Amino acid sequence: MTAGGQAEAEDAGADSGAARLPSRVARLLSALFYGTCSFLIVLVNKALLTTYGFPSPIFLGIGQMAATIMILYVSKLNKIIHFPDFDKKIPVKLFPLPLLYVGNHISGLSSTSKLSLPMFTVLRKFTIPLTLLLETIVLGKQYSLSIIVSVFAIVLGAFIAAGSDLAFNLEGYIFVFLNDIFTAANGVYTKQKMDPKELGKYGVLFYNACFMIIPTVIISVSTGDLRQATEFNQWKNVLFILQFLLSCFLGFLLMYSTILCSYYNSALTTAVVGAIKNVSVAYIGMLISGDYIFSLLNFVGLNICMAGGLRYSFLTLSSQLKPKPLDEENIHLDLKS
Repeated sequence: MTAGGQAEAEDAGADSGAARLPSRVARLLSALFYGTCSFLIVLVNKALLTTYGFPSPIFLGIGQMAATIMILYVSKLNKIIHFPDFDKKIPVKLFPLPLLYVGNHISGLSSTSKLSLPMFTVLRKFTIPLTLLLETIVLGKQYSLSIIVSVFAIVLGAFIAAGSDLAFNLEGYIFVFLNDIFTAANGVYTKQKMDPKELGKYGVLFYNACFMIIPTVIISVSTGDLRQATEFNQWKNVLFILQFLLSCFLGFLLMYSTILCSYYNSALTTAVVGAIKNVSVAYIGMLISGDYIFSLLNFVGLNICMAGGLRYSFLTLSSQLKPKPLDEENIHLDLKS
């Protein structure tokens, strides 16, 4: 290859690296955005449901879906974003996401009420290996042994953290494992449905919220959740209303950031970021909350869980930062032509 050809090849390699840079930045920022939104909504929802004693978590979810629909629809009308108009093919294109979300919602509520919080947290970590398995089956992705070890370190850490609370409840276990399956499947199929030539990420978010809100309202009415919400005595409290609206907006941001993180990364990365967020909340709870009871086993397990999450993050980021080797033979043929 001549000196001029080598220079052109180096320029091509530099251009290729520059083209990959925005994608790497987008991957990192989308994961940070999802982790931040997920963390903030936990704080706001905890204030609403605990401090104010708001009795209707399903009604709160309906408010978050309604906020998502309104924000995206107004943005579409103002040509800020674009997604396809509704037609009879939309439900077919979106299937099975609405069913997976409703199943996820019902099984999550059922399992939460039947298991202790530590055991619920442990069993929810199985979402991560299930996501890895489904991505391999549905999307054909392959992961290195180091990534797989990091994922199972998170699960192991969660088991150790709850080692002193292994109370057995068969019905609760069934519901939480169903919840894990629905969550993992929802993440993987969301990734599959976000083809820009089809619905795109905004279309998936908008139409999924539209189809989800109707069965969620039915569940809210049938369980008495809606009646409790309408009878709540804080609706004249301006501070409560502001926090309720903030939770609805953060619900939209959480749904959007979840879609964004899955779009730029993978469903597995989104699940791992969620696990890191949960451990971070536990660390903060140790420092500023009065309801954390210190246990050496719990503390060691949390650290193992966090180490596995950080190791996964490091391996994923390292693989994204590695420049792809240039194929000199193909470059040479291109220069000849």
